[in-house]
Amino acid sequence: MNYQETLAYLYKNLPMFQRVGAIAYKKDLTNTLQLCKALGNPHHTFKSLHVAGTNGKGSSSHMLAAILQSAGYNTGLYTSPHLKEFTERIKVNGSEISQDFVVDFVERMKPSIETIKPSFFEITVAMAFDYFAHEHIDVAVVETGLGGRLDSTNVITPCLSLITNISWDHMDLLGDTLPKIAFEKAGIIKVGVPVVVSEYQPEVADVFRIKTTETNSKIQFASEEYQIQSKQPGTFEVIDHDHSTTYTLDLMGGYQKKNLAGVLAAVDQLRSQGFKISEQAVRAGLANTTRLTGLKGRWQTIGTNPLTICDTGHNESGIQEILENLKSVPYRQLHWVWGMVGDKDVSKILSLLPKDAHYYFCQASIPRAMQVEALVEKALFAGLRGETVKDVNQALAQARLKSNPDDLILIGGSTFVVAELNDL
Repeated sequence: MNYQETLAYLYKNLPMFQRVGAIAYKKDLTNTLQLCKALGNPHHTFKSLHVAGTNGKGSSSHMLAAILQSAGYNTGLYTSPHLKEFTERIKVNGSEISQDFVVDFVERMKPSIETIKPSFFEITVAMAFDYFAHEHIDVAVVETGLGGRLDSTNVITPCLSLITNISWDHMDLLGDTLPKIAFEKAGIIKVGVPVVVSEYQPEVADVFRIKTTETNSKIQFASEEYQIQSKQPGTFEVIDHDHSTTYTLDLMGGYQKKNLAGVLAAVDQLRSQGFKISEQAVRAGLANTTRLTGLKGRWQTIGTNPLTICDTGHNESGIQEILENLKSVPYRQLHWVWGMVGDKDVSKILSLLPKDAHYYFCQASIPRAMQVEALVEKALFAGLRGETVKDVNQALAQARLKSNPDDLILIGGSTFVVAELNDL
């Protein structure tokens, strides 16, 4: 098989959560452990950092990878989902896994795939670990896919766990209360392995304390130790005890101050374990995260006149952060290209959106996408007004046609809406 045929084989034969939803979610680690065993347990050949959370885990993973790269470490990065190309999920020093390796891996693992019958996510996790071992990396930053306790990535024993934020998402799979969701995220905490929790949240803090007592792990709530203020877009003042430092980030959005606390605390923990990470490396990594890692879709500008921004935020907390960012952007009229997946609490999220914006309701080309007719019906009930343009890129073209140069166009509501943008 060539590369495209290989991807077609994976998509056809392995259930993929991003496309079909909960039916693809495997609630144990058996398949991943069997795949890793068939590969000679490649995840035992390198150090790792494990990152979970509802929001901020992607940005935090990329920032940590950029810092480690800047410090001279041969750094692997595993994230999901991909936006444009499958190879985005697996990177070493910012370079995506080669298509040839993907083809070779699937060819080698076909007998195991057909015997074990893993999910799409399970096979990509195994592929990442195999690639990292092949590339002789020093350390991998591994982002969980969904939850933590039963997530396929949870076969690793990292040198540090990072949990970014707990909010409402995937309640059908992770639980219908924040403590239940936190319990699933806390599942990445291993015996004797320190954990950093980026944001102290009173309603879930005890979940992490109980877990770390059970595992005899040191816990650090980063937001309790670092006071962080946004000075201007992309610039943050960090006060650690009586010491003040200013950092510039190329990842935009005021919500990065929550992620920054966790990342800085994680760096301190890594230093205590013998990692050589200079202040210069921290600054370089934070200032060049996008360039060093290729991150896309986080409050990303894709056009000017009118200013056009896309953001993959899609749950309640993520949307609230987008709305907070909007306060710092001057515009005359807001145009919002909006689509969602059908397994979210759609009505609650729609109720958060500004009613004075003009919406272009669309539908991503995946089975999980909410049918645009149903979305429009719910949006009308929430007091939102606009027009229906099913195709994402046609919706953006319509928004540009109707906008003035001093307007603002946003694209979002779903990772998969952003992923289909031709301009990304």
